[in-house]
Amino acid sequence: MSTAREAGRPGEEAILKAAIAVMAEHGYHGTSVRDIAERAGLSPAAMYYHFTSKQDVLATLMERGIERLLTRTRAALAEAGDAPEDRLSAIVEVQVLFHLESQAATLLGTTELRALEEPLRGKHKAKRLQQQRLFDQVIEEGIAQGVFTTSLPQEAARAIVVMCTGVAGWFSPRGKLSREQVVRHYQRLALDMVGAGPGDGGAGRGRVRGRRS
Repeated sequence: MSTAREAGRPGEEAILKAAIAVMAEHGYHGTSVRDIAERAGLSPAAMYYHFTSKQDVLATLMERGIERLLTRTRAALAEAGDAPEDRLSAIVEVQVLFHLESQAATLLGTTELRALEEPLRGKHKAKRLQQQRLFDQVIEEGIAQGVFTTSLPQEAARAIVVMCTGVAGWFSPRGKLSREQVVRHYQRLALDMVGAGPGDGGAGRGRVRGRRS
């Protein structure tokens, strides 16, 4: 059975980067172990030293991605304070910047979920639900405090996550907007979706902190 784990041995990072590049071009099912190994400058035998299968590579990529996103989101909430508008702005920032950090990798994680075999697919979907739930909770807290006024909190939370995740599919560093501008715009949009006041939250205050490790 394939098992996802943190890469550590020399050569694993090169294989994972190669897998992202090749799968972005040809899709999971259109990519072979040989394709990944050749892109990484290795023999297929050398690749099998690090990963048991192509499925193991995909599982590792997706597991590492969702764990990093969860860790960064929880850290942002811990730093954001108690104001719901600041908490929502903080996690929108994380969601946007994470999906712009490696657009090919995050698109792969979205489009190739169907290729992940059980039970790994179910476990991965459960962690995605944990990420969604962090947004749900922030919005629920804001409504309870009278700061957010939306009558559709769950729908708003899902829409915000989808909106932030979608930047990986359209953003270009050669476009008119910088990453920081996208964050500020999406913070404002998120606050509008939940019915926050026009002056609330961190949107537009230059609170974008860039990448977190």
